[in-house]
Amino acid sequence: MVRNLSSEISILNQYVSELRNVKVQNDRWRFRKNLERIGAVMAYEISKQLEYEINPIETPLGVAQCNQLKSNVVVASIMRAGIPMHNGLLSVFDHAENAFISAYRKHEKDGSFKIKLEYVSKPDLTDKILLLCDPMLATGASMGLTYKTLIEESKPKHTHILSAIASSEGVNYLERNFSKSDITIWSAAIDDELTAQAYIVPGLGDAGDLAFGKKL
Repeated sequence: MVRNLSSEISILNQYVSELRNVKVQNDRWRFRKNLERIGAVMAYEISKQLEYEINPIETPLGVAQCNQLKSNVVVASIMRAGIPMHNGLLSVFDHAENAFISAYRKHEKDGSFKIKLEYVSKPDLTDKILLLCDPMLATGASMGLTYKTLIEESKPKHTHILSAIASSEGVNYLERNFSKSDITIWSAAIDDELTAQAYIVPGLGDAGDLAFGKKL
């Protein structure tokens, strides 16, 4: 299933417009904050699909029967660009466990690139709800490799893949390669064009650089 939240009218559209706007992008704090807000909005939408159980809660005046989250959630992000969205997800799922992955494009002289994973830290994912976020879903290759690496030793009950901006090609890649997996793809916007260098157009640029500064 693919959820393109730009097809719905909400404050999320404002956050996306500021992410894309070159006149606003220079404010790194606001860029990170908007990614964090997008993560929080997506977390709220995902929360509607999770399992709850009714428990008696004692108040100063009596007992209330309250719905409480039953699903065990793990929030995972691809560093460094995924950190602001990770924080947004945690602001909603504040009891969640955490996973972190270091993945990057290793560019070759001919202009091609390979996806490299250098660091993975994760809890046991068995029967849990995995929220895997990265602001940009371009070709889908890094997200796909990350997902396969995360589930090598333990399989989550369901995985939600989240991006601020996705390309149609990246979404199609995940649908083709993981059609038998329990995955829902969420994006705040989906763009149709992907350049030969695998940059999303109109996109927003390099999310990691815009959030934290240029790489050496």
